[in-house]
Amino acid sequence: MNYRHHFHAGNFADVMKHILLRQLLLALQKKPKGFLYLETHAGRGEYDLAGAAAGDSLARQPEYPEGIGRLMDRTDLPAGIAEYVDFVKEFDRRAGNLKAALRFYPGSPWFARQLARPQDRLALCELQPAECAALRDGAGLALRVLVHEMDGYTALRAMLPPLERRALVLVDPPYEAADEYAQLVRALAAALRRFPSGVFAVWYPLTERARVDEFFAALRTLQPPPTLALELTIAGEYSAIKLRGCGLVIINPPWQFEREAEPLLRTLAQVLAQAPGGGVRLEWIARE
Repeated sequence: MNYRHHFHAGNFADVMKHILLRQLLLALQKKPKGFLYLETHAGRGEYDLAGAAAGDSLARQPEYPEGIGRLMDRTDLPAGIAEYVDFVKEFDRRAGNLKAALRFYPGSPWFARQLARPQDRLALCELQPAECAALRDGAGLALRVLVHEMDGYTALRAMLPPLERRALVLVDPPYEAADEYAQLVRALAAALRRFPSGVFAVWYPLTERARVDEFFAALRTLQPPPTLALELTIAGEYSAIKLRGCGLVIINPPWQFEREAEPLLRTLAQVLAQAPGGGVRLEWIARE
């Protein structure tokens, strides 16, 4: 596997994923009972954006200026986005950056840790040893946070159902394997058999519509519980931009989650657009 997320950290896809992740966590916390937050492909947890401009051997164009960079100084953002930006700024400061320009960006585990209550528990899985070691260095001393060097798909079988009987599971694979979608669907099928009431959030890239539609069709064959797809595109279908958007499939979304998420996504579509033709798409893959 190539683990090069630091090249993409803070780009528009991270912005979308992390804003929706925060909203999901807050939605589950409307009930007092604790829950398990399980992340299957956690990465290193934090990223030095100074490395985003350095490729393996050649300099490269960093992506964060067109993502989080566009939000940093705005004062007209809705609360769900403004709170995300405030946390990124706080994380950057606590990581040691004393300059005005953003340098350190948090990964998904840090957004979960930020919001976790004493009754909530975090299980973070990362298969790549160096990434897992970095993740453990950052998260290992926190109470109720466990870091596991293991395959994330295996974790779906090993850690579900949780003792809490409530869970939010973030599945964010690298999509580098040719059969990644097939692996993903098999893993979700097994997870739903073990824990059909869990909330599963699956991030996916929008490069080819046909592949995503095949993924949706495969999900429908599982006859899942209510399943919602939320998509953000920053360019039209015929744009030369390779990654023109991304999406989040949510199995068992919280009540009326789409109503909370849609205005946030529409703001992001306007602020983060890189070419004409982008926008927001919501689709129910399976209704209740």
